[in-house]
Amino acid sequence: MIAALVGMTGCAGVGDAGASATARTRVSPPAATSPASGSPTLAAPSASPSSSASVAPSAMPVSPAPETGVTPSPSGPPPFSAKIEKVSRDEVKYSWREGCPVPLSGLRKITMTYWGFDDRAHTGTLVVNKKVAEDVASVFGKLYEMRYPIRRMVPVDVYKGSDYDSIDADNTSAFNCRTATGSGSWSNHAYGLAVDLNPRENPYVYANGSNAHRNADAFVDRPLKKPGVINSGDRVVRAFAQIGWGWGGSWSGAKDYQHFSVNGR
Repeated sequence: MIAALVGMTGCAGVGDAGASATARTRVSPPAATSPASGSPTLAAPSASPSSSASVAPSAMPVSPAPETGVTPSPSGPPPFSAKIEKVSRDEVKYSWREGCPVPLSGLRKITMTYWGFDDRAHTGTLVVNKKVAEDVASVFGKLYEMRYPIRRMVPVDVYKGSDYDSIDADNTSAFNCRTATGSGSWSNHAYGLAVDLNPRENPYVYANGSNAHRNADAFVDRPLKKPGVINSGDRVVRAFAQIGWGWGGSWSGAKDYQHFSVNGR
């Protein structure tokens, strides 16, 4: 079970706080033009505001360092755990700037356990909009329990904000202040309201069947039964659907198999 101690502070625009942890918040940014199993339960937050939000499960605490292996207990792998904290300017020095559609105060980092392709537990970090941080943590708790493998999970700033480099490294990420692929409008990622999951195994496929990353060529077709691959209606899609998020693999024309977002775009 994930026990939540959440403090909310007000901020402008899409990053506004004040959402109850007991009711999922739906945030709908301007739509871009291009186009599951028991789970940890999030407890109600503290009523008193604070400068940060955190989720601390009763299980083993997670080290804040990303991409670390977690030592299993004698009885097996550690339970899932997650912690939600404020984001500092230095932590998003490449991915956030003045003029982004969400203020810095509207972002949170989730440091949490994930299951690797090496069949071991690891610790990674996602940066998301604070309004959806608890929901996103709950989904990744489900993915961990189902032993869905994730290659790596670090903020896109590790790649100096380069979406292409992050994807090429098969990195699972979320916030990045950028426009949508093939559009001049803000991506859901610019609001911290989208996650790209295992982008090599789940590439963005253009309407003509091509993709931009040669290391993803073997993963273009669906359905496809390989580790880390997401298919229509599978447990991963259902886990995100339980928090109201849509999947880019259901788009007509181009397919974004890695992409989940608050409004499905």
